[in-house]
Amino acid sequence: MLHTHLYIQLLQPPPTNRHALSFSSFSRRKFTTTTAAVAVPIGKSCFGKGVLNGVSRRSIKSSATTELSEVEDQDCKEPMKRAYPFHEIEPRWQRFWEENRTFRTPDDVDTSKPKFYVLDMFPYPSGAGLHVGHPLGYTATDILARVKRMQGFNVLHPMGWDAFGLPAEQYAIETGTHPKVTTMRNIARFRSQLKSLGFSYDWEREISTTEPEYYKWTQWIFLQLLKRGLAYQAEVPVNWCPALGTVLANEEVVDGVSERGGHPVIRKVLSLFIAEQPMRQWILKITAYADRLLEDLDDLDWPESVKEMQRNWIGRSEGAELEFCVLNSDVEERDIKITVYTTRPDTIFGATYLVLAPEHFLLSSIVTTVQSKYVEEYKEIALRKSDLERTELQKEKTGVFTGSYAKNPANGEAIPIWVADYVLGSYGTGAIMAVPAHDTRDHEFALKYDIPICWVVTPNDINGDDFEKAYPGEGLIINSSSSTTSLDINGLSSKVAASKVIEWAEKTAHGKKKVNYKLRDWLFARQRYWGEPIPVSFLDDSGERVPLPETELPLTLPELDDFTPTGTGEPPLSKAVSWVKTTDPLSGKPARRETSTMPQWAGSCWYYLRFMDPKNSEALVDKKKEMYWSPVDVYVGGAEHAVLHLLYSRFWHKVLYDIGVVSTKEPFKCVINQGIILGEVQYMAFKDQDGNYISAEAAATLGAQAQERIPEEKVTKSGEFFVLKEYPNIRLVARAHKMSKSRGNVINPDDVVLEYGADSLRLYEMFMGPFRESKAWNTSGIEGVHRFLARTWRLIVGAPLPNGEYRDGTVVVDGEPTRDQLRSLHRCINKYESRAQVVFPPFHIFKYGGRAISLDVTEEIDGTRFNTGISAMMEFINAAYKWDKHPRSIIESFVLLLSPYAPHMCEELWFRLGHESSLARETFPEADLAYLKDSTIVLPVQINGKMRGTIEVEEGCTEENAFNLASSDERISKFLDGKTIKKRIYVPGKILNVILDNKTVKVGSQ
Repeated sequence: MLHTHLYIQLLQPPPTNRHALSFSSFSRRKFTTTTAAVAVPIGKSCFGKGVLNGVSRRSIKSSATTELSEVEDQDCKEPMKRAYPFHEIEPRWQRFWEENRTFRTPDDVDTSKPKFYVLDMFPYPSGAGLHVGHPLGYTATDILARVKRMQGFNVLHPMGWDAFGLPAEQYAIETGTHPKVTTMRNIARFRSQLKSLGFSYDWEREISTTEPEYYKWTQWIFLQLLKRGLAYQAEVPVNWCPALGTVLANEEVVDGVSERGGHPVIRKVLSLFIAEQPMRQWILKITAYADRLLEDLDDLDWPESVKEMQRNWIGRSEGAELEFCVLNSDVEERDIKITVYTTRPDTIFGATYLVLAPEHFLLSSIVTTVQSKYVEEYKEIALRKSDLERTELQKEKTGVFTGSYAKNPANGEAIPIWVADYVLGSYGTGAIMAVPAHDTRDHEFALKYDIPICWVVTPNDINGDDFEKAYPGEGLIINSSSSTTSLDINGLSSKVAASKVIEWAEKTAHGKKKVNYKLRDWLFARQRYWGEPIPVSFLDDSGERVPLPETELPLTLPELDDFTPTGTGEPPLSKAVSWVKTTDPLSGKPARRETSTMPQWAGSCWYYLRFMDPKNSEALVDKKKEMYWSPVDVYVGGAEHAVLHLLYSRFWHKVLYDIGVVSTKEPFKCVINQGIILGEVQYMAFKDQDGNYISAEAAATLGAQAQERIPEEKVTKSGEFFVLKEYPNIRLVARAHKMSKSRGNVINPDDVVLEYGADSLRLYEMFMGPFRESKAWNTSGIEGVHRFLARTWRLIVGAPLPNGEYRDGTVVVDGEPTRDQLRSLHRCINKYESRAQVVFPPFHIFKYGGRAISLDVTEEIDGTRFNTGISAMMEFINAAYKWDKHPRSIIESFVLLLSPYAPHMCEELWFRLGHESSLARETFPEADLAYLKDSTIVLPVQINGKMRGTIEVEEGCTEENAFNLASSDERISKFLDGKTIKKRIYVPGKILNVILDNKTVKVGSQ
């Protein structure tokens, strides 16, 4: 079959004529054939009767090419059947929004109005494009942005691209395509997909970290860090990947190999092959802000789990640094001291060995000749492991004796010095005093290598010598005195003993009190091409570091044809010889530019500020705009960014706060992590060696030989389990996996939009389950919400005509709604509003005198649910189908209510209801409490004072109406038939009592 398509351009830039189109003028515009992202069939069955955008089908045909005209009739012989014409509606309204700049936030807004800044975490535009998991968070923030606009807020809802980074560069190396080319292509694809889903972003604020106009200010921030001593260079061990030719961050290393490509990674101090000298790496001193990063968490409306992850990452602890003197072969003190950090100085008498990290700078100085070979072999193996692998509690502890000893300063005893990978060079001092009686890891290590164990803490006066396992808790101190050192802490509690040991150490110059952090300074340099250039050069004659003057920014990334790793340790930028050689603009001396680039984290640390003022060439952000829009009210993204991205952003923000660039101490008031959308559930059956099915619970004991995937249509649920329909006694295993190409379970949103429409995808993702929980994709689920939208369409527009087309306008009436109809609507609104507040707190932030005052910022509730609000709207539609007439006031309110979820269809319905402008800034419906109360009451009915039944009546029901209802009730009427009614006693809302006499009269004659 030959398909006919009319292409609608969705990605064109805003029109040159900046005067916004009115709705009526837009509706009269013709579609033109052009290259674009969405194809819309134009067969006769696709258009409603009359017009599309005010243009008759005939005029559309005449504006198309001759080829389209020739095949149209053929195309219409086999029309695609759709539940409602979303294929017409959605492109039309996407174009309308773009041409009319419907969601543009003006540079100058009315600051007397409340503001709402809702932001999605900066996406990285990968070549694969979106899968259906990505729109989950984007849809949630879009719903909230649309609601807040309709509630009268100034809304800032932007989108941009975190586009520098290793994936683009590595793909470029593999394909020979410049990373800029692939990056721009990927951005175009992402943008197209996001627009096809109808998200109400202000695309005029779009930014990319790769644009010089943007990274000029990333470089500017780096220079401010440098001025304040927060950026420095040092020779430090790094994750070096020879195959990728770059340093990797810890999070880019998984099980000792690079996350991308699976290449081996080694931990080493990187050296330049040519210069034969260590390469100094750029580092940011985030530890200088450790206390503030920790303390300010308490004021944030973030999930407690995220805050706890940040607290653990910062890892503040109080303890002591103690010095152990290294001994020579004659057991005499050498001129080398090993400093250890411990949170338990009270256990110093129990230290029976020391452990150095494999990367410790003193290791080569203390290892003996005999042990040197073994230590070097162990170092090489250890440095191929990630920090996570090395500190895994379950792994077997390994180590090598250095051959040397140190003196325990508390008792003067010589204790062995070991090297072991469970100690990290990046934590504390890179060395520990091992107390095997009171530390689980040390205990396992001591048992394995037959090292003495000395118990020095006992709980509740129990003899510690009887313990078989390590006791890590506090208690009373035992076995802890020395006449040689005059230190005696026996009988003291752990806390008192710790203080006494610190006091003794400081007095005898053996140590000092110390606050320590797990948080390490941020390694900021990458030996790769596709990143922000670091605006620093080094004078040829002295090597002096010279920052680039701010007036010279941006320092642009040079174009390179060869951006592959050099193989020498030098970054690819070293190949740009003419770029590297420069002249210091202040002294006029020759210099060499820094050739390392910034990490991908750099550009994403501050982008939320640039969205406030994206075109400003004179400042990072205008002060007045920052004061109005800061902080971000709701920030939504994946939990994988709960630590590093958020921590780095908070660090930069606090620096900017200190230098007066921003007015708030924190960048994000409320952070919400959405769950993951998994692939469709897969049902697996087990088989024995003869090919017979085995029930899942017996598979292990019976020895399953194979697994078979079972189609969903052959599966049924029995109680809590899934079983084979044909063999109900065979239980299956049901699993849903994270979407990935390797599993073949990736769902492309483009396919879903083509078959069901963007509104159906948006609605389904919100209907799947609690927002923050993981859930599995189910195609039958999207079919269900698609049917709901189709029912909504038919309820308002009417049933299709015999030819499949829909009439113009709607079938609503202008009459007054009944109380039942009003009650249905306002109950729906009430449930909707309560669920919106559960998912996202209702922020009421107003500005007075330039200050933001939060009037009612409620804590986010754990059970976040959009799906319940959708259920309420489904209930409304079910009720509305039972009505004879559908009043305009009721239907219009419902359309506004549904519009944040299904904006395309609701805009179309709004237009059909007779409105000339978009509904984007119409007033959002509010529940009227008068209609939430139950207006019916249960009225007891007595006959001669004896209860005979109850009836349901409206509030304010008259005596006559109440009696008529009682007379028609089968349970009560039998006591009245043929009886004479003497009188009726009626207390409105309380009781109806019918008094009978012996005369026989027809009931109701009185």
